[in-house]
Amino acid sequence: MFSKAFVSALVASALAAVCAALAPTPAAAQAGNKIPTLFIVGDSTVKNGSKGMVGWGEVLAKHFDKSKIKVDNHAIAGRSSRTFQNEGRWDKIIAACKSGDFVLVQMGHNDGGAPDKAPGRGSLPGLGEETKEIVNTTTKQKEIVHTYGWYMRKYINDSRAKGMTPIICSQIPHAPKQPVKPGQVEPIKHVAWAEEVAKNEKALFVDLNRLSLSKFVGMSVTDIETKYFAPDKGHTNQAGAELNALCVVEGIRLLKDCPLKNYLTEAGKTAPDKK
Repeated sequence: MFSKAFVSALVASALAAVCAALAPTPAAAQAGNKIPTLFIVGDSTVKNGSKGMVGWGEVLAKHFDKSKIKVDNHAIAGRSSRTFQNEGRWDKIIAACKSGDFVLVQMGHNDGGAPDKAPGRGSLPGLGEETKEIVNTTTKQKEIVHTYGWYMRKYINDSRAKGMTPIICSQIPHAPKQPVKPGQVEPIKHVAWAEEVAKNEKALFVDLNRLSLSKFVGMSVTDIETKYFAPDKGHTNQAGAELNALCVVEGIRLLKDCPLKNYLTEAGKTAPDKK
C-alpha cells in the first residue's frame, strides 16, 4: 500500500504536468500579443460619455474579428486635431503602437474658432505651414499653433514612421437642415481639407461625411433628426452611431489595397448599409 503522502505527491505532480501541457507556450503567448491594433482618434462624435449621445467609435469594434485584431478607441470629447496632440494623447498611441497596426483619424468638428480664445482648441485654417504664437488659454503658456493640415499631416507621418497604416476620415455630418440630395457633402472647410490632406499625402481616405449623408436621401429632415441625432443635432444617438459605424465599414471595404478590410467579421464584410 502507498502512503497518503506518496499518493498526494503523485497527484500533485500529475496535475502540474497537465497544467504545463495546457498552458500556452512562450511562442504562442508572444504570437497572441502580436495581433494588430486598430487605434481610433477623434472627438465626441466618435466617443461620447453624455446621456443620449453615442459616438461611432463606441460601436465599431463589433464589426471586427476580435480574435484577429484589437480595436482601441482613444477618441475624447472636445478635442481638436491640435489639442489631441498637445495633451499628449497622440504620443501615448505612438508609444503603444507597433508595425502592422492601423489608425483611423476623424478630426475637424472642434478645429474652428480662434486658437487663443476660450475654449482654446482651434487650429489655424488651411493646409499650409503658417504658424501663430499664442498664450494657451488653459496652460497660460506660450504655444506655437499650426494649421489643421499641419496637424493632420503629423498624424499621417508619425504613424507611418512606426509602421502603422493611417486612414483619414472626414467628419460625420450634422443633422441636415434641408432634404439631402444624392452625392451631397457638407459645405464645411474641414470636410474638404481632410480629403485634400489625405490626397496630398497619398493616405487612405474614408469619405464618412458623404457616406453618412447618402443614407439620408429620401428622408424628411424631421425623420433624420428623430431617428439618428441627439437633441443638439450635432451628436448622434445610438442609431446614428450604428449607422455611422456601418458607413466607416463601408468606406474601409471601398479602399483599395487596404488590409484592414481583412479583419472585418464575416457579417462586417457583407453588412448591408441600410437606413
